[in-house]
Amino acid sequence: MTTNTRSFLSQADYLSLDATAMAECVRNGTLAPEALLRAALERCDQLDPQVNAVVMRHDEIAFAQLRARQAAGTERQGALAGVPMLLKDLNTYLAGTVTTNGSRLLADTPPASTSSTIVDRYLNAGMLVFGKSASPEFGMTTTTESAQWGRTVNPWHGDYSAGGSSGGAAAAVAAGIVPVAHATDGGGSIRIPASYCGVFGMKPTRYRNPQGPVSFEGWFGASCGHVVSRTVRDSALLLDVSHGHERGSPYWLAEPPRSFSDEVTRTPGALRIGVVNADMTGTALHPEIASMLEQTVEVLRELGHQVRPLTLPVDPQRLYAAHGTTSGVSLLAAVRDREAALGRPMPAHALETVTRQVLEQASQASSEQLYRARRDFETIGLQMEMLFDEIDLILSPVTGQLTPPLGRVSLQNSFEDYIKQIVGSIGFTVLANVSGQPAMSVPLGMSREGLPIGMMFSAAHCQEGLLFQLAGQLEQHRPWACIPAQH
Repeated sequence: MTTNTRSFLSQADYLSLDATAMAECVRNGTLAPEALLRAALERCDQLDPQVNAVVMRHDEIAFAQLRARQAAGTERQGALAGVPMLLKDLNTYLAGTVTTNGSRLLADTPPASTSSTIVDRYLNAGMLVFGKSASPEFGMTTTTESAQWGRTVNPWHGDYSAGGSSGGAAAAVAAGIVPVAHATDGGGSIRIPASYCGVFGMKPTRYRNPQGPVSFEGWFGASCGHVVSRTVRDSALLLDVSHGHERGSPYWLAEPPRSFSDEVTRTPGALRIGVVNADMTGTALHPEIASMLEQTVEVLRELGHQVRPLTLPVDPQRLYAAHGTTSGVSLLAAVRDREAALGRPMPAHALETVTRQVLEQASQASSEQLYRARRDFETIGLQMEMLFDEIDLILSPVTGQLTPPLGRVSLQNSFEDYIKQIVGSIGFTVLANVSGQPAMSVPLGMSREGLPIGMMFSAAHCQEGLLFQLAGQLEQHRPWACIPAQH
C-alpha cells in the first residue's frame, strides 16, 4: 500500500463513486479495497434495517476473499477490483452459503459446494461479495415481499414496493449500499424494480450471461441474470465481465464486435424507434405513465431520433400462456426436487398462498402444453425479430401502472386478488423474456408522489450495444439522481 492510499472512506465519498470509479481507484493505488468493503458494510448497517434489502450477510466470506487476493498479490487486479457486491437470493450460488429462493421451503438447505459461473466471473474480476439481496418466493411476483424475508421497501417512499423479483437488489442500489447489484429477470424482474427504484436495469439477450453450472437454462431461456446499477457504464462493465459461453452449456452467442463499455460512449446516430403504448394485458395506462411516455418521445426527437407508433404482432393470450406454463412447471420441478431431498412431501404451510395455487395448476399441465409453450417461445421470438427489419428499437413503458403500495401484489394474498392486481405491472415486460431480446429500463421521470418512473427500450437479439449507446446518450442528456435525498 502506498503512502497515498486511502484506507478509510467517508459515506459521502463512498456515494460519489460508481463501481467503475471504485475499481479504477483501487487499481491505481489511491484507494484500498478494504476501505470500500468497510464503507459498504457501514452503509448496510445504517440503512438496511429500514429498507430490508440485504437479507443474508456474508461479511467474513468477503474479508476472506480479500485476504486471499492480498496473499496472492492480486488485490488491485481485475476490472472490478475491490467493488462490494450483493447476489440475489434466487437460483444463484456462492460456495459456502445458502440460497433460499425467498422461500421457507429452502431455508434449511445445505450451503452450496460451488459457486455459479456468473459469481465466479464476478469474483475473478475482483468483486467482494458480502451478502444476498431479497427475492419473493421463487421470484414469482413483481414485488419483494415474502414470509421468509418480510417486506423490502422502496427507498424513495417506505409505504411502497421496491418491485420484484429483484427488489432487494434495486433497493440496495437506490439506498447507496452498493453501486451495482446482481439481479435476474424472468418476466421483468430486473426492469420493474429498476423502474420503481429509479436505477438502471438491463435484461440481456437470452443466453448472453451464463446460468450454470446447476442449470444452463432458466425457464427455456426466459430468465437471465445481470445487474441493476446507478450508472449505465457500470451495467456495461459488469456485462463485459460476465458474458460468454460457459463449459458444458449447449447455448452461446457470438462475441460482440466491441466491448459493451465502449458502446456507452459511442453516438447511436439517428435511430428509428417504434412506440408501443398498448398494455398487452389490456389494462389502461395510468395518466402519469402515458404522460411520461409522451415526454420521452419528445426527448428522443430532440436528440434527432425518428419516432413513430408501433403495433406489436404478438397474440397476448399465446404469450402469457407460454410464459405461465413454463414458469409454473419450473416451480413444480423445484418443489419436487426439494421433496426428494427431504424424503417426504412438502408441508402444506411451506409455500405461500399464490405459490401453492401456481403449483397446483402446474401439476395439471400436460407434456403437450409444455411442448407448445416452447414452440411459442420460438414463434414469438421470430415475430419480434422481423419487426427490426424496419426499426432499430422499441420504446414502451416498463409498467402500465405506477409503483404499487406494499401488500398489493404479495404472494400471501388470495390468488384471485393477486391476478387482478399484478396485471398493472406485467403488461410490457414479459414479451422480451419470451422473445429472448434485450431490454432496458431507464429512469427518466418521477410521479407526483415522488416515486421514479422508468421507460423501457427493447432491441433485436444481440443488440445490447445499441441499447447501451442510447442509454449513455440519455444519461448525458437527462442525468438521473438514483439515491433519494433522505439517504
